[in-house]
Amino acid sequence: MTNRSKNRPDPFVDWFRNASPYIHAHRGKTVVILFGGEAVAEESFADLIHDISLLHGLGIRLVLVHGARPQIEERLGLHQTEMQYINGLRVTDEAALACVKDATGAVRVEIEARLSMGLANSPMAGVNIRVVSGNFVTAQPIGIHDGVDYGHTGMVRRIDAEAIQRVVDAGAIALVPSLGYSPTGEVFNLGAADVASAVAIALGADKLIMLIEGKGVTDTRGRVLTNVIPREVEAIIQRRRSLPEELVQQLNCAIKACRGGVKRTHLIGRQMNGALLKELFTRDGVGTMLTAEPYEEIRGARIDDIGGILELLGPLEANGTLVRRSRDLLETEIDRFTVVELDGTIIGCASLHPYPEEQIGELAGVAVHPDYRNSGRGDALLQHMEKRARAAGINRLFVLTTQTAHWFRERGFVPTPVSSLPMARQQLYNYQRNSKVFIKGL
Repeated sequence: MTNRSKNRPDPFVDWFRNASPYIHAHRGKTVVILFGGEAVAEESFADLIHDISLLHGLGIRLVLVHGARPQIEERLGLHQTEMQYINGLRVTDEAALACVKDATGAVRVEIEARLSMGLANSPMAGVNIRVVSGNFVTAQPIGIHDGVDYGHTGMVRRIDAEAIQRVVDAGAIALVPSLGYSPTGEVFNLGAADVASAVAIALGADKLIMLIEGKGVTDTRGRVLTNVIPREVEAIIQRRRSLPEELVQQLNCAIKACRGGVKRTHLIGRQMNGALLKELFTRDGVGTMLTAEPYEEIRGARIDDIGGILELLGPLEANGTLVRRSRDLLETEIDRFTVVELDGTIIGCASLHPYPEEQIGELAGVAVHPDYRNSGRGDALLQHMEKRARAAGINRLFVLTTQTAHWFRERGFVPTPVSSLPMARQQLYNYQRNSKVFIKGL
């Protein structure tokens, strides 16, 4: 063999060497991967399983979230029924729920079986992957909207992040179906993208990867956009009214995850062979990556923030969560407000009303924009307000609330009678509103 033939370029060696920085960068990182039941139903699912196995072997901490739509629809057809959709929301009655549970269980078992393979002369040879599933998701019903009872269709209430962390810490893959459970033992049908987004936020995942139908996020010429920020995706959704409903939902969940603290969110067309590997281990990738807006701070409110505060508080005042405040009142009390500003937009606020003689203060007007809840913003805002109260010589904080008692109780606030309030505040207490009083020592 000549020296020339020895030094001839080898595409495999070149690719492997070029991929090595990404292999090192991803090792030990937590990655949530979402895929639908469509992926499971196709023969190419074996290739996806092989790629997931490879990622696990490279030391990536994996959490898989799966849907089961075609499997559910197949079972509904066998029972000569169908899932109702009203105002864009699905209605899950008792008959539909039985099909959902049956299909989701079957898909879960199929995924576990595929990940358990270890045949010789196959990409899974010698692989010993443990897969753990469970009741990681606490859910609550969507409820009744405009007179329509959506039955067992639910939304994510809480993710048991500690339990999932223990699974991946032990070297296993966590498998999370698109089902949720309530403390009363009910089962709820959830959107897979909503579950994936919530899991990624709760874990503080390094990446959320959504394997989606179609190409993903494209420009007007149909070319995949490689790197965008949430504001740009929101503009695309507003401009392109013809986008498939499922894609819009996935995009909104990707935005939510990005703003919820997930460093990178990727949307990849699942039909591409090796899409996961190409996205993670090549410089340009093959999908769309969302990264968060760079600017965010918690600061004292200014007079020009009033419009943003009113817009934030308006929906909560309309549904009775907060007491209505006029613009004039806000102008006179603006110095008592603190805001969370993200890229020029007010996404959170709270106000502090001190009672110096009793060394106590009222925490009021606490609000976080719906897109940024469950992302730690509320906790960060509360910590900031507690620090501000201590600096003002206040050693206790109290809140009056009608609908968010659980949130404050989970953060150390203790229920107390109205008589424990400062006398001046007792005189202003609205007995018709019947707010509950909670106090926390600082």
